Amino acid sequence: MAMQLSSDLMDGLVLALLSKEDLYGYSLTKQVQERFAVSESTMYPVLRRLKKHDWVTTYDEPFEGRNRRYYKISDLGYQEMARIQEEWRYFSSKVNEIILAGDTDGK
Repeated sequence: MAMQLSSDLMDGLVLALLSKEDLYGYSLTKQVQERFAVSESTMYPVLRRLKKHDWVTTYDEPFEGRNRRYYKISDLGYQEMARIQEEWRYFSSKVNEIILAGDTDGK
């Protein structure tokens, strides 16, 4: 089943991955793609949005003669991730009440 991921969910996914380690764009994209069908062209606008809101910072590291841009979650990013996690807990519990409840009227 292919479901659309909202921008809030994409932000939360990226922030959660970055809370574990700093990642460069391609590596981050591959980690998300292991679980969800998203294109590379979807990920970079997410990263730009996170940077615009100061939820991530960037730094460059040399790699094979060029620079890789790494993304690092900021203190504000941790706060935003906590907000998204709280909203996700509430939202997913309400969805699960309906979807996972099964057929209760015996049909």
